[in-house]
Amino acid sequence: MARRSLRHLVGRRATLRGLSSQQPKVVALGGGMGLSASLTALRRITGDLTAVVTVADDGGSSGRLRDELGVLPPGDLRKALAALCGDDEWGRTWAQVVQHRFESRGDLHEHAVGNLLIVALWEQLGDHVQALDLVGKLLGAHGRVLPMSAVPLELRASVRGHDPARPDELSIVRGQATVALTRGEVQEVHLVPSDPPAVSEAVRAVLDADWVVLGPGSWFSSVIPHLLVPELLEALTETKARKVLSLNLAPQPGETDGFSPQRHLEVLGRHAPKLTFDVVLADQDAVPDQDSLSEAADQLGGRVELAPVAAAGGAARTESGEGTPRHDPELLAAAYDRIFRMHGRIGPWR
Repeated sequence: MARRSLRHLVGRRATLRGLSSQQPKVVALGGGMGLSASLTALRRITGDLTAVVTVADDGGSSGRLRDELGVLPPGDLRKALAALCGDDEWGRTWAQVVQHRFESRGDLHEHAVGNLLIVALWEQLGDHVQALDLVGKLLGAHGRVLPMSAVPLELRASVRGHDPARPDELSIVRGQATVALTRGEVQEVHLVPSDPPAVSEAVRAVLDADWVVLGPGSWFSSVIPHLLVPELLEALTETKARKVLSLNLAPQPGETDGFSPQRHLEVLGRHAPKLTFDVVLADQDAVPDQDSLSEAADQLGGRVELAPVAAAGGAARTESGEGTPRHDPELLAAAYDRIFRMHGRIGPWR
């Protein structure tokens, strides 16, 4: 289907959904720009949306606030809230404000306004969820944002060939920011502490959902960590919701260099062997071997849905200045909308 007709379709369906009370309850899990892409799309097709966000970030403004104040890293929570802002003047203004970073020669340099606002409310209210709900209300967010755990987490990775002089040696790499850019091949990741408490509202949201969406995002540092929180993994395994695994548009430099789409599924399955998915969503131009991806999806209990979800000729810039492919929000919304309508919540669909 042409990109223009897809955009028209999702716009029309979003309008129809606004007139209907039968909106799917959707929970999206992840972190960083991948989760933001999903949320920007999903808020176009449902008004009942909850984001569950990883809290292992230890770099940049978030890392500094975490080290100095002992708080949860607020950065990915801030990005999720900004993604849920509407497309009207109020939403656009607040999205820009919370994402604004100070430039100075002092301690405020590179701190994001939204990070400071979130942490200030945590200190004032003493409640992570209440504070995030209040920020969401201020921004007019089209959904709710929750941390996946109530404590800051450290991500550790087992990496083969992290030292180029010892390509076969396994090393332990510590910290989300380091893991995301590590040299070598990540074998597995785990969290410290190993059994962190899940936020009860996040667990309840997953259990009550009609649909759960995991990904896209940094595979080892934003997606898989959700599966390492025991209570959250149990909820994902037991929920009656249908589940979508949304793949990235391309391997991530450092973290998943050289990974095929099916390799992403295989490593996720190793970290959570009992977890199944109903649908694996991938961009139609990012899958060179559809048969292999279908076989890997079948191992997770699901089927592959291919759709045009990449922005035409567009690339987001990373902090290092490198261009990376980005999702088109309207095309991704159309893909999610079609999946939700085709596969429903109840009854066999395969």
